[in-house]
Amino acid sequence: MPFTIEQVKALVREYPDFPTEGILFRDIFPIFREPEAVECLVNHFAEKIRSLSASVDVVVGLDARGFLFGPLLAMKLNVPFAPVRKRGNLPGKVCQASYAKEYGLDVFEMQEEAVESGQNVVIVDDLLATGGSCKAAEALVEKRGGNVLLNAFVISLAGLEGHKKLHAPVYSLIEC
Repeated sequence: MPFTIEQVKALVREYPDFPTEGILFRDIFPIFREPEAVECLVNHFAEKIRSLSASVDVVVGLDARGFLFGPLLAMKLNVPFAPVRKRGNLPGKVCQASYAKEYGLDVFEMQEEAVESGQNVVIVDDLLATGGSCKAAEALVEKRGGNVLLNAFVISLAGLEGHKKLHAPVYSLIEC
């Protein structure tokens, strides 16, 4: 029986005090235990992306959970997938962008040929929190001359206001 998007949302589990006290962790992995739920999630995001005013040329997924559904979404849209990884994990020529984390700076990289000048991009990840990592991904796309049409997330933590750091619009399946 096919899943509805509401049933997909209901699969997300909450774990209080994980990984540390005071944190409410939201776990998307139960979605991946149900193939039809994954299909529903990918179809939902594909419909949202197809409704944009411009067509998408590349789906960019963030290390690491953006790799879970980013390639599936790219396949559904019949466009390439481009990974954004932490420094030192991609071969060849890469461009870099730094972002702040709670304990210092980190660096994201993307292969230079992953996005070409003028291409329209959608960035995907599981969670939008403070927006630092997605802002770095936007910077990588912009360095290559690409245009970010949308940042798409399964979950957005509204209270952290990560969307305010980003240039492109944000779509989240779940806002909490």
